[in-house]
Order: sequence, then structure tokens, then C-alpha cells
Amino acid sequence: MKVKVYNQKGEEVGTANLPKEIFEREINPDLVHQVAVSMMANQRKAWAHTKDRGEVRGGGRKPWPQKGTGRARHGSIRSPIWVGGGVAHGPRKEKKYKKKIPKKMKRQALFCVLSGKLKDKELFVLDQLELKEPKTKLMAEVIKNLREKLLKKGRVLIALPQKNETIERATRNLPNVDTIEARNLNVLDLLNHKYLILLKDSVKVIKDTFLK
Repeated sequence: MKVKVYNQKGEEVGTANLPKEIFEREINPDLVHQVAVSMMANQRKAWAHTKDRGEVRGGGRKPWPQKGTGRARHGSIRSPIWVGGGVAHGPRKEKKYKKKIPKKMKRQALFCVLSGKLKDKELFVLDQLELKEPKTKLMAEVIKNLREKLLKKGRVLIALPQKNETIERATRNLPNVDTIEARNLNVLDLLNHKYLILLKDSVKVIKDTFLK
């Protein structure tokens, strides 16, 4: 399937072929949701942690004799029913949130999102992206040109065919603009950005990586 190709000034300079196996898939919202939730769960860390009665400091001796005082029986002042005692059934840092998702499902969900971006006109292909030096000002000018002619408001993700420190450093301080290597494209990053900018060479990297 043919799509228009633009230069970094936002001008149309030709066309490119995108593989149908990736960019012309039927969209499955349930699959995309399942993969996105699993990826967020896998990034989650268990920070909340409460101490149980064995971890709270103190309470080494019995507060009063078992019998003869007329009061209720207690073995430790660090029991959960005491103020300052341990917490019963509280959150623990040992909890695991990870979910397993098969590679095929992750790949299919990625194809669904890419197809949706293309269908909604939120995916654009650039012939190349070159900067003379890693200056935020230069990258800001490129994004400004693209926003005037192609992009509207929204976060932008630029998929690079390979690691490019010049572009990455120039983009680092720009709000709502991020870079990623094409081989690392994933559902979560695509959903967190409204627009995807693919360099022409990135299309081949995507094809070689995800259509093995």
C-alpha cells in the first residue's frame, strides 16, 4: 500500500510502500487493551509496604499476666488490635503484578495500533531527518514546520531506524516529542502518543523485526 512521503519541512516529496501485513490489519480493541494493561502491570512496582506484628519494634514481653487481673488476655502490645501495633492484611512489597502475554499477541496488537494510526491519518513517513548538530532549537524548528502542515496538537513519537544521538539529544528537552528506535516500537508508547513519524528506513526495520 502506497503512502505519501514528506521531507522535514513538511513538503511532499514522493511515495513509499508499506507492508499490508503490518499496516492494513483489522483492528481488535480487546486485544490492544489486554496487551496495554499487561505492559503497564509489568512496569508496576510494589512500593506500598506495611509492617506486620513480627516487624514492628517492641512488644517482646507479655503486657500483663494471663490470669488474675480481670482484663482481656494479651500476648504482645504489637498485636494488630493495639495502637502502634502491626497492620493486618496491609499492602506488602512482595506482591507481584506481572502478567504474561504471548509474543504473537503483542505483535498482533502492535500491528492493530499501527494500522489504526494509518487509518486515522496519525502516521506520517519522512524521507529523512538530519540535524547539523544536537541543538534543541534545530529540532524545534523541524517540529514547528511539521505541525504547520501535517500535525495538530498532540504528542509526537519519532521512530528512528537506528540509534541517533544527535536527534535524541536535540529532542530530549522538547515537550510532547519523544524518540524511539523502530525495533523497539510497542503498543504502550504508540497509545501514549497521538502521532507517529516514521523515517523511510524505519519501515524496513519494522518489517525485518516483526515479520520474521
